[in-house]
Amino acid sequence: MTARVTDARRAAVLGSPIAHSLSPVLHRAAYRELGLAGWSYDRFEIDEAALAGFLGTLGPEWAGLSLTMPLKRAVIPLLDEISETAASVEAVNTVVFTEDGRRLGDNTDIPGMVAALRERGIEQVDSAAILGAGATASSALAALARICTGEIVVHVRSEARAAEMRQWGKRLDVQVRIADWADAASALRAPLVVATTPAGTTDALAAAVPERPATLFDVLYDPWPTELAARWSACGGAVVSGLDLLVHQAVLQVEQMTGHSPAPVAAMRKAGEQALAAR
Repeated sequence: MTARVTDARRAAVLGSPIAHSLSPVLHRAAYRELGLAGWSYDRFEIDEAALAGFLGTLGPEWAGLSLTMPLKRAVIPLLDEISETAASVEAVNTVVFTEDGRRLGDNTDIPGMVAALRERGIEQVDSAAILGAGATASSALAALARICTGEIVVHVRSEARAAEMRQWGKRLDVQVRIADWADAASALRAPLVVATTPAGTTDALAAAVPERPATLFDVLYDPWPTELAARWSACGGAVVSGLDLLVHQAVLQVEQMTGHSPAPVAAMRKAGEQALAAR
C-alpha cells in the first residue's frame, strides 16, 4: 500500500487533543533523512463530528494521514477498504490515499508493538500479562497474539472491561484469563508485562517489582520514565517504552505513505528523544 505521487505531497496527524503529538517530529525527521524536500507533515485538531468534512477537503497532493483518538474507529465508515490488521481490532491509525483516489486504512500500532519488542530481542514468549483494558489493551492483545504461545492474563478494574477483553480474546483467538486489578502485582512476574494504563496508574506497583524482572513494555512516553519503568530498570529488567512504540508505528506509516523503505528508525527515534527532552 503506497501513496500516489504528485508534485506537492502532504500528510498530517488528526485527533483531539492533538497539540501534544510527536508525530510531526518523527515524520519530518524521516522526510529530511530520506531527502523528501517536497513533503510536509502537519497536525490538525479534528474530532469525530469534523472528520468527514475534513476528509472531503483533501486534494490529490495528500499522501496520507495518521489518526489518534478519538478517530481510530470513527474513520472506518469513511474508508474504501481497511486491512485485516485494522479490522481485527476495529481501529485504524493510518490512512493512505492511492493514485486512483481510494482511501485505505491500516493499523500500524499492532506491528509497531511487535517490531519494538523484536528490536529488544523479544521474538516469542510463553505467557504474558496486560495491565489495563482500554483501547490500547486491545492492540496489545492483538500484538501478543503474534508472539505469545500461551496464556495472556489481563488485569482490569471492572466487569464491563473484563467482558470486553474476553470478547477480544475470542475474536483474536488468544487464550485470555481475566484477573482483578487488586492482584496486579502478581502480573509483574510474567515473562512480558504490557502496561497500557494512563499516567500514574501503575505507580503503586513499583514497589512490587520482583528482584529479577523480565521485560516491561510501558506504552507511556511522557513523562518518562514512569515509576514502574524506573524501578524495573533499577532491578535489571528490560524496558520497552511508549516512544519505541511511537517510532515503530510511525516507521510503518512513513513507508506506506512515501513508498520509501526502510524508513530511518534511528533518525526518527533521535528526533523524538530530543523533542521529549525539550519539554
